[in-house]
Amino acid sequence: MHEAARQKVTQRLKRIEGQVGGLLRMVDDNRYCIDMLTQISAVRAALQKVEEEILRDHLSHCVADAFTSGNVTDQRHKVEELVQTLGRMTR
Repeated sequence: MHEAARQKVTQRLKRIEGQVGGLLRMVDDNRYCIDMLTQISAVRAALQKVEEEILRDHLSHCVADAFTSGNVTDQRHKVEELVQTLGRMTR
């Protein structure tokens, strides 16, 4: 992962870590269920942003490098890997 993406992902994950800690406190404090569900939704959305950032970095560097290299085997591998990954992400 390139440095700029790594920093962005790290920052987002630290924020998510704080959100999950807040959610744990909400459970411990027996807070209203709807409030906890709202927080869970926010964490899920934040994780999706992390996922998008990592995918963007992978496409713009790893996949792009495979295609500029001219190595057909590597290109096919990257495409298949990407298809499988997107399949897992959309379940």
